[in-house]
Amino acid sequence: MDRFLSHFTHRFDAKGRVSIPAPFRQVLAKDGFEGVYVYPSLDAPALDCGGHGLLAEIDALLGTVPSFSPARDALATALLGTSEILRMDAEGRVSLDERLKASLGLGELAVFVGQGLKFQIWEPSRFAAHLEEARSRTLRLRAARDGEAPA
Repeated sequence: MDRFLSHFTHRFDAKGRVSIPAPFRQVLAKDGFEGVYVYPSLDAPALDCGGHGLLAEIDALLGTVPSFSPARDALATALLGTSEILRMDAEGRVSLDERLKASLGLGELAVFVGQGLKFQIWEPSRFAAHLEEARSRTLRLRAARDGEAPA
């Protein structure tokens, strides 16, 4: 399957590098992307990450907005203008600069969270809170879909 699935917690090494989970590296390799495309998430204190598939989705989104419009400029700035391509070493490790780590609240550990087309990098306690809220929201959405009163 060519999707980013599950979640993994990895530790930063003494040089500030962290290993991209092997299953995620496999998806990126199948995608033909060398490295990891990353940008600050628009909705969460996390990094959105991926390869050619994610870039194609961003391009498709930008294609729905008129060229040279303020809306397109805003989207392009947020999704492309703040992005980086992180290069992996032979062991699948990447380096996040200190500014980026500080903005995400990352310390010794990072959680890599699969989201199908992309994955995210989170600080562990922030991800735990986000996961709990996501589960609660999913239960409310399911109850609303099924015409039930939310629990």
